[in-house]
Amino acid sequence: MNEQSTALEQLKKVVFQVTKLSDEEWSAFAACWHWVEYKRKTILTSAGEVERYLYFVVDGVQRAYYLGDRKRDATLIFSYTGSMSGIIDSFQLQQPSRYYLETLTASQLLRLSFADFDRLLATYPALERWGRIGTAAAMSGLMERYIELMTFSAEEKFRILLTRSPHVLQLIPHKYLASYLGLDPTTFSKLLASVRL
Repeated sequence: MNEQSTALEQLKKVVFQVTKLSDEEWSAFAACWHWVEYKRKTILTSAGEVERYLYFVVDGVQRAYYLGDRKRDATLIFSYTGSMSGIIDSFQLQQPSRYYLETLTASQLLRLSFADFDRLLATYPALERWGRIGTAAAMSGLMERYIELMTFSAEEKFRILLTRSPHVLQLIPHKYLASYLGLDPTTFSKLLASVRL
């Protein structure tokens, strides 16, 4: 089994957790995903560009971030092995992105073009359901994160990160985790040294 076949099996498991597809639906869907590889610190999507692809992360870590007027960036979300990636609002609305998507590590991905995504969802109701539920789940996660950022203390946000995703401490540079939590790097370092679960 080659790398792409193995990656498609991983993708299939993720998709089937949301909705079961017939053999015909899966075959049509799987045929549209293409293997790509990128080096570390590669910009996949820039602010002002329309996101052309939905990605499935086979291996590697990416982040979406916003770059403010003073060139201070704010990390919005991470994607890593086994997750979907891309600037989802730009992709689905086909409008210019306000955010950047970059690889933090060398990354192996499967990608699906918007044209194929749009055609598949229009053709197969089960895939439309997958797209709708996936988008709703992403929105739910973002709303939960928004509440955490707005109402939780620095230590509470840090504890949630450690509880929900302890592996990210080894995967992702701490400066990006600090940005993701809305903390300055010094506060993040102090919490890292003092907080135990």
